[in-house]
Amino acid sequence: MDPILEGLKPELLWKHFDAITKIPRCSKEEEEICLYIVDFAKGLGLDIKRDDAGNIVVKKPGTPGHENAPTIVLQGHVDMVCEKNRGVDHDFCKDPLKLRMEGEYLYATGTTLGADNGVGVAAALAVLEDSNIVHGPIEALFTVDEETGLTGAFALSEDMLEGRHMINLDTEEERALYVGCAGGGESDVRMPLTWEKPAGSAIYINFSGMKGGHSGVDIHLERANAVKLMARMLWKAAKEHDLGIGDFTGGDKHNAIPREAEAVVVSGGDIEGIKTIIMKAFEEIKFEYRTREPDMAITIEGRSLPEKAITQEDSRRLLHLVVSLPHGMFRWSPDIPGLVETSTSMAKIRTEEKMFVQLACRSSSGTQLEALRDHVEAIAVLAGATAERGQAYPGWLPNLDSKVLAVMKECARELWSIEPEVKAIHAGLETGIIGEKFPGMDMASMGPQIEFPHSPDERVKVDSVGDFYDLLVLALEKLA
Repeated sequence: MDPILEGLKPELLWKHFDAITKIPRCSKEEEEICLYIVDFAKGLGLDIKRDDAGNIVVKKPGTPGHENAPTIVLQGHVDMVCEKNRGVDHDFCKDPLKLRMEGEYLYATGTTLGADNGVGVAAALAVLEDSNIVHGPIEALFTVDEETGLTGAFALSEDMLEGRHMINLDTEEERALYVGCAGGGESDVRMPLTWEKPAGSAIYINFSGMKGGHSGVDIHLERANAVKLMARMLWKAAKEHDLGIGDFTGGDKHNAIPREAEAVVVSGGDIEGIKTIIMKAFEEIKFEYRTREPDMAITIEGRSLPEKAITQEDSRRLLHLVVSLPHGMFRWSPDIPGLVETSTSMAKIRTEEKMFVQLACRSSSGTQLEALRDHVEAIAVLAGATAERGQAYPGWLPNLDSKVLAVMKECARELWSIEPEVKAIHAGLETGIIGEKFPGMDMASMGPQIEFPHSPDERVKVDSVGDFYDLLVLALEKLA
């Protein structure tokens, strides 16, 4: 075990989390972690089911005297968002995460930690292994490819589960219980581009140092979006100078706020004037974000002319479009104070044969979600672009009469002498999809304190992991 994790409680959970940090499990590359789960379950003599999508269910019988209790589904996803800081030498396909402890938090150095949802997966594995807890029959559901559009849950075979009581292990606030989540869907904007052989001079711009974060959970923090702000700087320069864009790239994952962007700009005119405007715009932006983004940085350097660049006319049209497309909160919930109802995040941009911009739209209101995607499409059409809507995933409507919720609230009061907060989250959970596939599924969600997921600042509060597991174990006993 990694020395940093030695002695942490609960031992079984941290043992499995330690193993998980050494196994590649980026979205769509989860086979090794799935084999780890299958081999582990076989070693315990447990029944295993796996569907064509790769989702796994491990069945554990109830403890003596509780064999006929209601079956409880424990659900988490095996993949993680693989993000790293520029300059960090890490290959997610083979390198173990480099763990470090700072105060009461566990991090990975320079990369995402994968506590989302690695801690939840480790908790389910610990329950399967733990012979000292009381529980009814358990179905541990491990889904694949959650982070790139919940595709594992969408493809989940409808004969995989028998249980109709489920504890989702994928929320990220200590001592809080979740009973609702946002739905969402991507909008992919594409615009034809005209390219030409450039003349004059070229510069390369690198804009970096932003915090990023989860495009749902962290959207209300109003952190800088590197793509939007790069477009703002280039747009200001294009208003006063003739320029063409040789490249504009930023963002990586659909569910992470872009932390970096880079561009190549060409001009047959005053390249130094362009640099001056960009630097002035950067200083304005840096001042605006002085509190939220203290590490924001920009570098501009000369670059040899690229073989081709977007024409001046199309470069301006591209910048008009990206500046106009929305990013951030759209609407607060009218029902739950402090909850974002509707938002969108400009997730990435690429300039290849066509311009490609992806926006991740979220809302706990189905009509607001489609209204937001209408908004994106209308702006795209005005710029001569198209907006293709990806498959939307459903939200999860709260059921405050849930038996699972009632038991978990009782457990929280017993363990901590508090009334736990019952909340909804502005992020997509697989509960909405699973609830539609398995009618009558009674669900609640919980997790430890995980902060800044989907970014290299991701961290988990170590003491909260023990609280999380204690609540899970007691809830299983009472549900039995």
